[in-house]
Amino acid sequence: MSTSIRNATTEDAAQILEFIRALAAFERAPDAVVATEQALIRDGFGKHPFFHCLIAEYDGEPAGFALYFFNYSTWVGRPGIYIEDLFVLPQFRRLGIGRDLLKRVAAIAVENGCQRMQWQVLDWNTPAIDFYRSLGAEFMDEWRTVRLNSEMLERLATGGDGHAEDKTA
Repeated sequence: MSTSIRNATTEDAAQILEFIRALAAFERAPDAVVATEQALIRDGFGKHPFFHCLIAEYDGEPAGFALYFFNYSTWVGRPGIYIEDLFVLPQFRRLGIGRDLLKRVAAIAVENGCQRMQWQVLDWNTPAIDFYRSLGAEFMDEWRTVRLNSEMLERLATGGDGHAEDKTA
């Protein structure tokens, strides 16, 4: 029984999408995924990819994935890596696959001179929280995630303030 980690290719787009859907179901949002195989191919495997992806296989079977991208810290003046998704199928958990995926992303970070690797975890996902603590991960509870959805992003980009109902501006 062995685990291998490899870089994803365009031929993995369907499997990546299956992993994304399984992760969304685990995170109690099964209907939230609108990504397509074509979007993953376009955005992850072109001349300037927006993300990179690793596939974990256990005895040749797809077992999990890590999808990440590079960011930049102005404070340390160095690149970093943000892990968007880290997921292992339930039947392959507790085999060290999540650790292997994180280890490979960490190695990529080190190879690229990154000073940070970060990700998010849902506050109710105690097995993952305990796992990340065991790795020495720092939890930054004072930071809040801020997001504009596509409608608000478009509104802000075209001169609006993002408030659909605010007529006073």
